[in-house]
Amino acid sequence: MSATAPAPYERLTPERVLCALESAGLACDGRLLALNSFENRVYLAGLEDGASIVAKFYRPGRWSDAQIQEEHAFVQELAEREIPAVPPLELRGRTLNEFAGFRFAAFPRCGGRAPELEDREVLRWIGRFLGRIHAAGAARSYSARPALGIEHFGTEPRDWLLASGFIAPELRAAWQAAAGLALEGVKRCYERAGPLASLRLHGDCHAGNLLWIEDGPMRGPHFVDFDDSRSGPAVQDLWMLLPAERDAMATSLGELLAGYAAFRDFDLRELHLVEALRTLRLVHYSAWIARRWEDPAFPAAFPWFGTPRYWQDRILELKEQIALMDEAPVQPVRA
Repeated sequence: MSATAPAPYERLTPERVLCALESAGLACDGRLLALNSFENRVYLAGLEDGASIVAKFYRPGRWSDAQIQEEHAFVQELAEREIPAVPPLELRGRTLNEFAGFRFAAFPRCGGRAPELEDREVLRWIGRFLGRIHAAGAARSYSARPALGIEHFGTEPRDWLLASGFIAPELRAAWQAAAGLALEGVKRCYERAGPLASLRLHGDCHAGNLLWIEDGPMRGPHFVDFDDSRSGPAVQDLWMLLPAERDAMATSLGELLAGYAAFRDFDLRELHLVEALRTLRLVHYSAWIARRWEDPAFPAAFPWFGTPRYWQDRILELKEQIALMDEAPVQPVRA
């Protein structure tokens, strides 16, 4: 099976999920709840002792075993440093298991709510832990996982979309022109930033991948789902936590960096990449949906994808990004 195969999870029935977990030594009681996830399949599974675990079944063909194991090792390293990341459980001597052609891992259940990113104390708290994550991430490099860059997140998905037939024919030329100008803007941002350090990142650090525990000894943020972890500039783990409005963005950035600086210096040149990284994510996101279209979960979740209105909105979005990338980068402000 591959990441682009039709219905890659067709054979992953509830019975097969439970059998897979049992094969790794987990005594399940039959409770199984599918959780919200498109890239992988994730379940809350009940155990006979009354506890529950989160089981992730990796999309076939997306990552190699070595790439998944590097992610697991990084998260385990963070946990050993008492950084609130949620590492996979070791089952029968390994964290990555396989059953009937599906690779899977089990994680402790971690409850919590979304963080209040308007709260200055919450932002400083998150910033402190991001500083610690990045200090650990800079200690060694990934050897199997790819790096975040213009080619993989911009040029390649742009070219793939143009050849795919997903873009409305009457809008193809307009989208191609906007995407081309946008990627030229991304390159200028990287040139203005100059050479930057690359480190192991969370990679997809937005509010949906942060759980806030309100009370008790575990109070504070917990970082989950390192599935998109890769190497890149530190700002990749900061910009998705910022609001869109520029003044609010500057204030939130100031609070995040105030916490971050307690554990690691932040290179302010990386702020040239905030809008560039947002632009790359927009191009990559459209290609991500298109590449997964034969997975039945995607047409059901994104029924508007591929319509003329969808591509009109993407063209407008890219034109807005072209203008934003030519502006001076946002600067941190403390309230």
